[in-house]
Amino acid sequence: MLEFMGLDWHAWLTVVLVFFMFGTLIKSKLPADIVFLGVIGLLIVTGCLSTADALSGFSSTTVVVVGVLFVVVAGLEETGVLHWTVKYLLGTPSSYGKAIIRLMLPVAALSAFLSNTTVVALFIQVVKMWAKKLNIAPSKLLIPLSYAAGMGGVCTLIGTPPNLIISGFYTEATGNQLGIFFTTAPGLFCLIVGVVTIILLQRLLPVRKTPEDEFEETSHGAVSYLYVDGKSHLPGQSLGDIHLLESCKNCTLLGIVRFDGEVEHIDQMSFKAAADVPLMGEDTLIFTGEKTDVERLANQFGFLSNSLNPHKQVSIGIPTLLASCIMIGMVLLSSFNVIPLLDSCIIAALLMLVTRCCSVKNAKKSINWDVLMVFAASIALGKAIDSTGLAQLLADNMHNLCGNNATMALIIICTLGTFLTEFVSNTACGAIMAPIAIKIAATMGANPLTFCLGLMISVSSSFATPIGSPTHLMVYAPGGYRFTDFMRIGLPMNFIILAANIIICLLLFPL
Repeated sequence: MLEFMGLDWHAWLTVVLVFFMFGTLIKSKLPADIVFLGVIGLLIVTGCLSTADALSGFSSTTVVVVGVLFVVVAGLEETGVLHWTVKYLLGTPSSYGKAIIRLMLPVAALSAFLSNTTVVALFIQVVKMWAKKLNIAPSKLLIPLSYAAGMGGVCTLIGTPPNLIISGFYTEATGNQLGIFFTTAPGLFCLIVGVVTIILLQRLLPVRKTPEDEFEETSHGAVSYLYVDGKSHLPGQSLGDIHLLESCKNCTLLGIVRFDGEVEHIDQMSFKAAADVPLMGEDTLIFTGEKTDVERLANQFGFLSNSLNPHKQVSIGIPTLLASCIMIGMVLLSSFNVIPLLDSCIIAALLMLVTRCCSVKNAKKSINWDVLMVFAASIALGKAIDSTGLAQLLADNMHNLCGNNATMALIIICTLGTFLTEFVSNTACGAIMAPIAIKIAATMGANPLTFCLGLMISVSSSFATPIGSPTHLMVYAPGGYRFTDFMRIGLPMNFIILAANIIICLLLFPL
């Protein structure tokens, strides 16, 4: 078979498709699952990837664990565990530094066991109101919120999908399984370094006006907020359908901040045009005028009023305690190797359903099939990189470049992971680089755990661009940020966390 630079045409086609996938994910608006599945399909058709290897991603323990955890998190949210936690965590710190600590540590702790996007979604509106209470610009707190969620996810094996994917490749290569708290010590070290860095570099965080601030500056009188519950009858109806504008007596609807951060100025529209404006779940309606009249509108139409957690009002009771115990039991059973992680997750999900902490309807809705498709396809793509010889060739070249200096190889791997994940998902980055890192360790006779741990931290350390993480995009519009705001604080964070990552990995797992 024809070869060029030590690779056959299957390997070169795999390289082309990987770059094509990266370019498509960065430049186009195609869903990630469609892009991944399309690339996997081409690899199968061209013979670069066997059908068995392609399907192995869908039967992977990693994918099943992630899918089952969706149900566990749904139970925690439905019973009010997450909302109770958010409500009592923040307090009233006396300085910005203390505010950062009160915000980032609890967010990181929650993100160590839950989806970081779920945690950030819960905190966004709370942090904005908390910031006003502390007389701090929300933009000074929302970027740290997103950073904390990302760094917290590194602290456990189930905190972020790349950890599970990389550990899966490690288990396949060595036969050894990693514990749920394998990444806790290095993750905590990097988190503490990150918190201190944010406090020291706080001047690099911008002061921006949020969409709500624009209304407050141009309005007269008190400003109030009403929220559209996504599960209510309101989404899909227009302002005219519910006759909201006619019901405003001693208040004025200034505008709507959409769920994605876009702003519509209702007070600048004609009455007819305003009546045609539709409502969507998680929208924020901004009023000026008498608060009693705004509260009357909330009761009349079923809006959620300006509360600590505007998006959902839940009661705290026995189900809350029960769901908490189920979650703690799941962690303890897997932590002490009583049963495997997959088994403990399945048992926890079943208990959530049996005890009615989570309804069957919500369990079905909670499973994000698009995310699972991406995870499964990422694993298959990693297998293609391994089976075509790409991983081994890169490992050999790295060996030639670094000689027997495994530390230099580790630095290169972690640096590539840190900056590549700024442009593609950390899941894809972890799946592509894991087989390469493991091959490099094997070629150099180094400890593969060091490389895997370094890669886990680096692919979740995207700080410099708003597209580097879904949580960055979630806070981008609510914080009124510009693209360069992330770069100013994010680039120093990238290099500082990269250095902390390499140091702690070498200390805990010498090469």
